[in-house]
Parts: sequence; structure tokens; C-alpha cells
Amino acid sequence: MKPTLLILAAGLGSRYGGVKQMDKIGPSGESIIDYSVYDAIRAGFGKVVFVLNPSIEKDFREIYEPRLKGKIETGFVLQEISNIPEGIEFNPERVKPWGTGHAVMMAKDVINEPFAVINADDYYGQDAYKVLSDFLTTLSNSQTDYAMVGYLLKNTLSDFGSVSRGVCSSNDKGLLINVVERTSIINKNGSVYYSDGGTEVAIDGDSIVSMNFWGFTPKFFDQLDRDFRTFIAENAHQLKAEFFIPLVVNNLIKSKEATIKVLKSTAQWFGVTYQKDKPVTIQKIKELVEKNVYPENLWK
Repeated sequence: MKPTLLILAAGLGSRYGGVKQMDKIGPSGESIIDYSVYDAIRAGFGKVVFVLNPSIEKDFREIYEPRLKGKIETGFVLQEISNIPEGIEFNPERVKPWGTGHAVMMAKDVINEPFAVINADDYYGQDAYKVLSDFLTTLSNSQTDYAMVGYLLKNTLSDFGSVSRGVCSSNDKGLLINVVERTSIINKNGSVYYSDGGTEVAIDGDSIVSMNFWGFTPKFFDQLDRDFRTFIAENAHQLKAEFFIPLVVNNLIKSKEATIKVLKSTAQWFGVTYQKDKPVTIQKIKELVEKNVYPENLWK
């Protein structure tokens, strides 16, 4: 059974200033999504499912349905703010999606096999898909042996502003102990800091962080649903509160309902958090094409 790739593409790109999911960064107009799907196909994934914001659905499908036809099975689901349990009213001024955990929940009815989760605007690298695909193909749908691909914090920073990262701790068996969300992480003269209540705190640049590259089985959908019901009951009237995947992962680790293997990869991550990241990303893709990691025209 081939695993599925679930791509979270419903973000509004507030820091980026536009819809970066479809931004052209490859020599033939490819987006980062194109390279993610291409790498997933090479790694043995059999289907890709996109979680979209309703405001971009039409434009997105017009691009990717014909582009991927005949190359991999595709599915599309919407992340809508109103998609919450019945009987709960949310703040009518809310425009921000409910977060990555809620986004994954939207795919429950279209994914029936072990699956990977990624961000639409992150480049994870060819080897990372192979490592996670190999792991997922060993699982049955009912297992709760999950995984994540970890990256070095210092290799995931932006030169143009702060970032938020899930900093991971693992045991001697390579199993995740917890993920702590750190915000406003910056590189200052070669040293890395995060913000703690407005105070800058030093952090090891070699720390392993989660870049939202997870491996789950369909069992995870039930666990998400349970924790989201608790979250939404407490946060329905908040304008910005988000239900993140690491929140659920930490709960599962604490309750011993699941294990999360921290997988190692030789892949290099990069992404586009800010507009100024785009030229850097274009150059990195160009270098990969020159090294024959990718063809100049990805889908020709």
C-alpha cells in the first residue's frame, strides 16, 4: 500500500504578503509544491491531497489538476473556519484558519492509508521523502507508531525576519519526548535566540526542530478530532488561537497512546517565510537543477 502525501496549502501568507503556495520559483514556472510532489512520486507515494483555503481553490485547481493528471492521484479538500463541531459558535470576526491540526482533520474522508504531512511553502529535500516513505510503508492503518523528519534549527532560519519553530527533545531510542513551540527565533551574529516574554534567550543552533514533516496512520484522525473538541470549546471566540499538530503529538506522547520516531535525513530544508526569501529560494532551486537533481522543466 503506497502512502499518501497531505499538503497543507490553506495558509493566508500574512508575513509573506500574498498567496505563496502558487508562487513561481522554478526555471519553468514551478512552485515549491511542484518539487514536493515530484520528490514524493520518486519516493513511492501514490496519492497527493491538498488542503486549501476556499478563496484560492478555483485558481489552485486550475493549475494543479491538469499539471498532475496522469502523474499521481490527486484529491482536494477545504479548510473552512465554520467546519467545527455542531453547537459551538465562533467569533464572527475570525478570518485566520484554525491551524495545522485542524487542516489535517479536513482530509479524514479522503485518506485511508498511512500518510505524510507537509507545509506547501517548505522545500524538504528528496532524501527526506524517501526516508519517510520507507517508514510509512511498514505500517498498518491501525498502528500508532508515528514519525517526523527532523532538521537542524540553524538550517531553518530566515535572514529577513524571525521564525517560529517546534524544538524537539528525543530519548536514546530516537523517540520524540516533546515539542516546544518557540517564537521569534532569530540569528544574531552567528548565535540563535528566541523570545520568551520579550526577553531574548539563547538556544543551540544544532537543536532538532519540527518543520511539519510528519508521518501518521488514519488512526491519527480520531485522536485529532478528540483534542480539537477540547481546543475549540476553550478557544472558539479567539481571533488567532490555533490548533497545532505538535499540541496533539505532545498529548499522545504523555498519554502513551502513540510513539513518534525522529527520522534522520541528509536533506536540506529551505522555504519562503518572507518575500525577501524568494530570490534565495529561486537560486537554491537553480543550483539543484544545475546539479541534475531536477530537470529544468519538471513535468515535461
